Amino acid sequence: MHAVLLSLGANQGDRVGNLETAVSTLDRFLSVRAVSATYETLPMYASDQPLFLNLAMVADTELPPSALLAAAKALERRLGRRPGHRFGPRPIDVDIIFYDDLTVDTPALRIPHPAMAERGFVLTPAADLVPDWRHPENGATVADLLAALGPVPDVRLWSEATRYVVGQTLL
Repeated sequence: MHAVLLSLGANQGDRVGNLETAVSTLDRFLSVRAVSATYETLPMYASDQPLFLNLAMVADTELPPSALLAAAKALERRLGRRPGHRFGPRPIDVDIIFYDDLTVDTPALRIPHPAMAERGFVLTPAADLVPDWRHPENGATVADLLAALGPVPDVRLWSEATRYVVGQTLL
């Protein structure tokens, strides 16, 4: 089994429902260990869109990285994500942040996620779950990366009551 950290976000349609469906669907091919609190965040890179809800998930998988990416992209399509503006609104976004201590650099997939260190909406929920996980390239922990960002006022706790029960998400 391989330990993975995923980042999930939604800012179109039923944000909560999309996150719940994504977590429960991912649990069909991952062994979900924990889901973070949910945070409401301002969009980055393209600000003229609705606010996001973001969370992190730690899970175990037998899938290789490319198959995990394919499954995540199929889930995004199932929940209504269509090609469009790269940083535009979306009903769901699933990113692979870490996969064990593996480094992957292909045209289709980069692990660890190359933009994680600049994204409070990724690091804040990740720090809830795995503050001591280390970046395989630079050795920094998730907590170190979050601290390096300084204050993240664009990331605010939305629901501290996020809990995961096998087969059911309660946000």
